[in-house]
Amino acid sequence: MLPTTANSSQENGALNSRDSARHTAGAKRYKYLRRLFRVKQMDFEFAMWQMLYLFTSPQMVYRNFHYRKQTKDQWARDDPAFLVLLSIWLCVSTIGFGFILAMGFFETLKLLLWVVFIDCIGVGLLIATLMWLITNRYLMKPLSKGYDVEWGYAFDIHLNAFYPLLVILHFIQLFFINHVIIKDGIVACFVGNIFWLIGIGYYIYVTFLGYSALPFLKNTVALLYPFALLVILFLLSLGLGWNFTKGLCWFYKYRVQ
Repeated sequence: MLPTTANSSQENGALNSRDSARHTAGAKRYKYLRRLFRVKQMDFEFAMWQMLYLFTSPQMVYRNFHYRKQTKDQWARDDPAFLVLLSIWLCVSTIGFGFILAMGFFETLKLLLWVVFIDCIGVGLLIATLMWLITNRYLMKPLSKGYDVEWGYAFDIHLNAFYPLLVILHFIQLFFINHVIIKDGIVACFVGNIFWLIGIGYYIYVTFLGYSALPFLKNTVALLYPFALLVILFLLSLGLGWNFTKGLCWFYKYRVQ
C-alpha cells in the first residue's frame, strides 16, 4: 500500500522549527548520502518496482513522488536504492557494449568510467540544473509563492528518464548492432536510428511527466515540443544516411584509445 496521508508533524502546511531544520536541503542531502553506505536500509524491491513501471506506467512512479511529498515533505527520493540499481545496469550494459565492440578489459573499464561519470552523472547534473533553473524561473504559477522545484527532484527526473534510454540504447540495441546496424544501407540506418528515436522520445516523455506532476507548475506541455525536432532529425538522418549508432560506436572506440 502506498501512503496517502499527510505528515502529522505539519500543522496547516507549516513545519515547526525542529522539523524545519530536519527538512533543509543540506539535511536531506546528508540523509541520502548516509543511506548510500547502509545497504540494509535500502528498499531494492521498491526500486525495482519503479524501474518496471517506468516502462509500463511511468505515471504511477510520479504518483509515488506525490505521496512522498505528503508524508516526508520532499519530492526527491530519500532512498538511494534506485541509484544503486541504475549503477549496476550501467556496469552490465557497458560490459555488453565492450563485448560487442571487441574491446579489451582496460578499454571496457575506461568506457565504463566515461558512461558513468560523463553520460549519466555529468550530463545529468547539467540537465537537472538547467531544468531546475528554467522551471523555477519560467514555469511557476503566479500564485505559487513559497513553492519551488527541488534540485534533487530535477535530478531524480533525469535518472527516471535516463533508465529507459539506457535499456533501449545500451541493452536491447546490442542484439542488433553486429547483425544489422553496423552494415551499410538504409535498413541499417533505419534500425539504428529508430532506437534513438524511441529512447530519446521516452526520455522526453518521462521528463514531461515528472514536471507535470508538480501542481505549482504551468505550461509543462512545452516540455513535449522537442518531440517535433526529434522526428524531423530522424527523417533528416534517413535522407542523409546518418547512422547515429555507428557514430556512437566510433566515438566509444575513440574515447578508449
